Amino acid sequence: MSTNMRTAFVAEMAGRYGAISRLPNTQSLYELGRGQCRVYIRYSKLHPRAQTFFGLRREDLRQLEGHKSFISFLWDGQLEPLLVPFAEFEEVFAEAQPASDGQFKIQVYPREDGTILYIARAGRFNVEGYFGWLQLEAAMKGFHPYPSLSHPQIQTLLGAIGAAKDYDVWVPRNDRAGLDWSLASPYRLADELTPGFEAIQSVLQEIDVIWLKRGSAGLAAVYEVEHSTPIYSGLLRLNDVRLINPQIDRLTVVSNEPRRATFVRQLNRPTFQASSLSSVCTFLEYSEVYDWHRRLTSGGRSPSTEPSPHRG
Repeated sequence: MSTNMRTAFVAEMAGRYGAISRLPNTQSLYELGRGQCRVYIRYSKLHPRAQTFFGLRREDLRQLEGHKSFISFLWDGQLEPLLVPFAEFEEVFAEAQPASDGQFKIQVYPREDGTILYIARAGRFNVEGYFGWLQLEAAMKGFHPYPSLSHPQIQTLLGAIGAAKDYDVWVPRNDRAGLDWSLASPYRLADELTPGFEAIQSVLQEIDVIWLKRGSAGLAAVYEVEHSTPIYSGLLRLNDVRLINPQIDRLTVVSNEPRRATFVRQLNRPTFQASSLSSVCTFLEYSEVYDWHRRLTSGGRSPSTEPSPHRG
């Protein structure tokens, strides 16, 4: 581990939260305050093609169980820390198998269109919303900063993120009246879908949010929001897209936290492994969408207003 990066990160935590101590028999596990929170620090060099490689020891992860805890992924040139809440991945790690050395092999892919966390033998997860200190600050203060979000509100935010990244945005025509413009500045919605996908045109028209490459009319990213419908049905729609266009690698199921482990189990079905959907499909949780949009539109500050209740 880079001593300088770890030292700087620990010093930053101490400056923000005061008392900090290292847990016994480890160089990487720290406790903040009087047992208020634990942070597991991991570092990787930034390898070619913007890849990072981490190993998480199973015995270290066990010391996070039952605590408010985060895994901090650090790499060279990083502008702000990636702090992943362990509780949101605890069930994923419980069902995954570590390598022969007892470590879970992790890769992080920093990407402009959404940073991906890959857990070997488990799956891919969009973690763009976990950059910065907001969640750790909330854990130290004892509250959770996220509102309850509905299906149309998630569509609204995903579209706003795409528009901010200079993509054209498709939302099904029947869903457009339900978009919540109290959450985001209105953006233009695409009138038509990209040509060349006639075989699955009916499927694409019903997918919740699609980012389209401006100028080329190609598919940049596809998001299927599973609010109350089965995860499996969303995966089937994304699988159709993958079969017709094997080049697209931004296929995402968006849902609430309790369904993350269900996503992993369903994605590991033989049918999705045979189509290679399992190698590219990611999971994105509602709070991550909220934080991703917040970071893009408010420079990392918490929004001054909360979204109004909206049923959907």
